[in-house]
Amino acid sequence: MEPAQAQPAPRTARALSFSLFIALALSVLAGAHYYVWLRLIHAPGWSEAAARAGGAALVLLFVSLPLTFGLVRNLPREKSRLVALFGFSWLGVLFYLVTTLAAADLGLFVWEIVARWLGTVPAAGAEERLAFSRTMAGGVALVAGGAVLLALRGGLGRVRLREVEITLARLPRAMSGTTIVQLSDVHVGPTIGREFVENIVRQTNALEPDVIAITGDLVDGSVDQLRDQVAPLAELRAKYGVYFVTGNHEYYSGARRWCSELERLGIKVLRNERVSVGDATASFDLAGVDDATAHRFGRGHGANLEAALAGRDPERELVLLAHQPRQIHEAAQAGVGLQLSGHTHGGQLWPWRYMVRLDQPVVSGLSRFGATQIYVSNGTGYWGPPMRLGAPPEITRLTLRAG
Repeated sequence: MEPAQAQPAPRTARALSFSLFIALALSVLAGAHYYVWLRLIHAPGWSEAAARAGGAALVLLFVSLPLTFGLVRNLPREKSRLVALFGFSWLGVLFYLVTTLAAADLGLFVWEIVARWLGTVPAAGAEERLAFSRTMAGGVALVAGGAVLLALRGGLGRVRLREVEITLARLPRAMSGTTIVQLSDVHVGPTIGREFVENIVRQTNALEPDVIAITGDLVDGSVDQLRDQVAPLAELRAKYGVYFVTGNHEYYSGARRWCSELERLGIKVLRNERVSVGDATASFDLAGVDDATAHRFGRGHGANLEAALAGRDPERELVLLAHQPRQIHEAAQAGVGLQLSGHTHGGQLWPWRYMVRLDQPVVSGLSRFGATQIYVSNGTGYWGPPMRLGAPPEITRLTLRAG
């Protein structure tokens, strides 16, 4: 009986961690809405009727966010899509309102410090301060609105092709010119569906790749919700195969069932294992590991690079698929030649990339850690707001060259 009693402990810990995360997220969102109310509605001193209407609207918009997340998790996609588009779009608008307000307030703070230091602070009456607050509110709304429109254009526009050439020292000469097309962070789910998947399959196949690598966060929803939406992935074609590794969002969506579903579609799921790419005359190793957070979800999941590389010939070139860039440190120690990752979305909404950089060693593009190179995709879809600014979505064609 003792082992049976011990089993719920990890689940209890995960439930507590999830509850704390929800409480923190709601607190942050509440604070953001209050900040918008304080600076755009209260400080400018609008009419009482306008202030009440604005305050009530912000309360409803705040409530809409947890409601959106709850509905998209529990309703069929076709019933929750419009709710998701509205709720997630407001999340993007809120981000740019808060970011623009914070930048304006920081600028005012610095200006006042400098002015006081120079002894040039002008006297301002109540009317002047009110007029300034209203002008600032209008300016913030204009700048944030422009950023939102540009971000919507970036998020809902065509996915671009990004070409990258990478030289690998151990790649056989006969394999020089091998192409890997990387898809990452597609996030099929509440607002991204079958039509989007069909388009990226068509674009990818047109490149006639040698290898297709899907580096995690493919889905946001269960197999039952999204089976039909991802079905076109069965049409992906590559000379040496199509490969997938889990991202953190697969574990929110039922990773075990998704791995089985992708295998059914003809996609090889690499779970801490490797395969040979090439033929009897020339080849290199392709390995894949679980997401860096997979161990938290139990059921035998968890990144294990040592298991993936067990028994390999160190003279052979090695390409690793690992969802999170932070996995590069272990990869460099293990002698990986190239790691392909996603997860960051390139920041998705500028200037969020600078926050992402606090958590990940690389946000976007090609970097080197010693003898190991890493390429981090901006991602093919988006998460949350259907927006991108400063980080365009991409399908990446990596051409490998022998060093």
